[in-house]
Order: sequence, then structure tokens, then C-alpha cells
Amino acid sequence: MSSTSTAGNPAQYRSSIAIIGTLFFIFGFVTWINGPLIGFVKLAFDLDTDAKAFLVTYVFYMAYFFLALPSSLILERTGMKKGMALGLGVMAVGAVIFGTFVTVRNYPACLTGLFVIGSGLSLLQTASNPYVSNLGPIESAAVRISIMGICNKLAGILSPIVMGVLVMKDVGHFEARVAAAATPEIRQALLAEFAAKIYWPYMVMAGVLALLAVWVLRSSLPEIKSSEANAADAGSSGSRRSVLQFPHLLLGVLCIFVYVGVEVLAADAIGTYGKGFGIPSEQATYFTAFTLAGMLVGYLIGLATIPTWLSQQRGLAISAVLGIVFSLAAYFTKGYVSVGFVAALGLANALMWPAIFPLAIAGLGRFTEKGSALLIMGIAGGALIPRLFATYKDVYDFQLVFLALAAPCYLYILFYSLKGYAVGRNAAAAPVAAAGG
Repeated sequence: MSSTSTAGNPAQYRSSIAIIGTLFFIFGFVTWINGPLIGFVKLAFDLDTDAKAFLVTYVFYMAYFFLALPSSLILERTGMKKGMALGLGVMAVGAVIFGTFVTVRNYPACLTGLFVIGSGLSLLQTASNPYVSNLGPIESAAVRISIMGICNKLAGILSPIVMGVLVMKDVGHFEARVAAAATPEIRQALLAEFAAKIYWPYMVMAGVLALLAVWVLRSSLPEIKSSEANAADAGSSGSRRSVLQFPHLLLGVLCIFVYVGVEVLAADAIGTYGKGFGIPSEQATYFTAFTLAGMLVGYLIGLATIPTWLSQQRGLAISAVLGIVFSLAAYFTKGYVSVGFVAALGLANALMWPAIFPLAIAGLGRFTEKGSALLIMGIAGGALIPRLFATYKDVYDFQLVFLALAAPCYLYILFYSLKGYAVGRNAAAAPVAAAGG
């Protein structure tokens, strides 16, 4: 397995980890603010169904599907460092679009802004995930991705709190005022006042993203060529002419799809899930933070156990079993206890991305960028699976719908951890998988 230049230079390695960790913190904040944002847009835009409010996550995560492959082509021209800076710049533009049009309560335009933010994140993730995977040996990639996950989830815990304090404070009282408005004009004026509260937070976010783009561009981050850093063991990719000739990668794309689907279901839909029990909006706003706190604990466990005690695939299998157990427990309980088990899915989900991504790209060699792009496309699961929940929860029992969506996803993840990651891998690649444990 080829090593990178940073692995032999401890100071540069630590500096690179710190810079990429900052990026993961920022796009964690931007990503996980979508959970409380669902409740915000439903009220601010006077939407009559949760399905319409869940367009927030739909357009955001569908951006990954449409932009991941173009992102890989951009990265081939710009390199990963410039590509990450470009991604931050695109995100800044999206934040400006959202903040500008939210003040006039133009929902389609705001969704466009979220799509642009997701597009920038697609470019950023297509670059940053293989980058951090290849900063050192692929066998320990889950450790580095776990460090990035800690940065991401710390921001994710913070974003609902910031949203709650700056925008959603006393939202239950405000909902009562809107419901009691004497005329439609007064009602609309109140909603316009509420919508405008999110303008400055998004403008500040745009400024921070723009400054980060400049910082990354001028930073000491080394340029890493994934095709060299992830050069496969002898013979594992040299005879293949297409990225589609790696079955373990294609199965990994589906694994990322279902994993991100249940991750977003547990984190962004938990507020809506809690409201199904009659829990007040001002409490449900903060539920996303509890799920992400569970993920943070899971990442810490991953740092302590992988690869010393657990291989990446063994950690993934344990996580999938926990996901099945917690999903069943959420179904068979009620109220805050049930919500607590949904939040506990954060613990189950924590080690999944750190394990799936390096297992799926292992041995791709010159196909690493395109393989990474296909995996990033799988993030579209975060658009479709939560939207299915929002659509069918009003038709069937919402707990049953949640279980019917989550359980099959975790079962497939279990399959990938046991068999799928090795499908099509030749004998030369086998030691790579074994080395993880």
C-alpha cells in the first residue's frame, strides 16, 4: 500500500489534519442545521404538510447526486486543495441566496439556495473524504475519518442550539400568536417577521465560508494524488478499464445510500418524530443535537478501538446490529423513551461512514476520484428516505413507517460489513482487508 508524503512528515500531517478537521466542522454545522430548519420553514412559509417542509433535506442531499460526478471532473483539473476552496466558495453563494430570499418568503428560491449549498458540499466532500483517507495508510483511514466525524458532529450539536437560541426561541408561543391572528394580513406580517430572523445568521455563515475558502487556498495543505496514494496492491486494479468493474465499490455506493438515509432520518426527522407524540416544538427543535451527541460518543469509541481492537468491517457489523436493535426499541416504546432510542441511532450510525468509505475505495488506484464521486452520489439517500417518512407518516402509524424504512437499511449495511465489501476483490487485495483488524 502506497504511503503519502504527509505520513512521513509528522508536523505537516498534524497541520493537514487540523485544516481538514476545521472544514469538517464547518460543513457539519451547515449540514445539521437542516434538522431544525425543517420546523423553521414549515412555520415561516406557512406550509400545510411536513412533506413540503422536508423539501429542505430533499434538495440539499439531491445536490450530491447531480454534482458528485461533475465534481470529480473539476477535481481532476483543479486538484483537491483548490477544489476544496472552490466548494467553500460555492457554499457561500448558496448561503447568500437562502438568506436573501428568506426575507421575502420565496420558498422555491430558498430551496435553490440550499441546493447550491449542497452542490458546494458535494465538491468539498468529493475532495476531502478521499484526501483524509489517503493522508496515511488506508487500513487506519477509519481513525482519521472518525477524527473528522468528531469535528463534524461537534458542529452538528452546536447548530441546533444556535438555531434554537437565535431563531426558534419561544417558537411555541409564536405559533399561538400566529394561530390567533385576527386577519390574514396580521398573520402574514407575523410570519414575515419570523422568517427575517434567519437572514443575518446565513449572511454571517456566507462570510465565514468565503474567508475559509481563501484560508484553504493559502494554507500549507499538500496536494495529494489519490491515484498514487491509493495505488492498489499489485494487480488489483491495473487490469480494469472502468470504475464500474469494482463490485465492492458499487455495493458500497448502495451502502452509503441507505446509511445516509437512516442517518438523516435519525437526525433531521427526529423533531417531526417527537411531535408525533405531542412533544412541543420548542423541545423538538433540540432533538437533532441528541442524535449527534450519540454519534460523537460513537466516534470516540471508534478512535479507541479501530484498528487496534476492531477491523473497519467488524465495527460496521456491530453498528448495523445496534441500528436494528434501537429501531425495534423505538417502535415498541412511546414518548420521550422512543425519541431517546431514535437519538441512540446516532451511536449506531457513528462508525458507518468511517468504515464504509475506505472499504469501498480500497484498491481503486487511478479510479479513486471517480469511485469517491459515486460514493458521494450515494448521499442522495438523505434526500429520499426521510422524504418517504414525511410522506407516509400521515397515512400509516409514524412509528411503523420509521421502522419499515430503518430496519431494511441496517440489514443491508450488515450484509456489506460481512460480505459485500469483499465482493470482486482479488486475492492481492485480501491482505488490505485483513490488516484493518
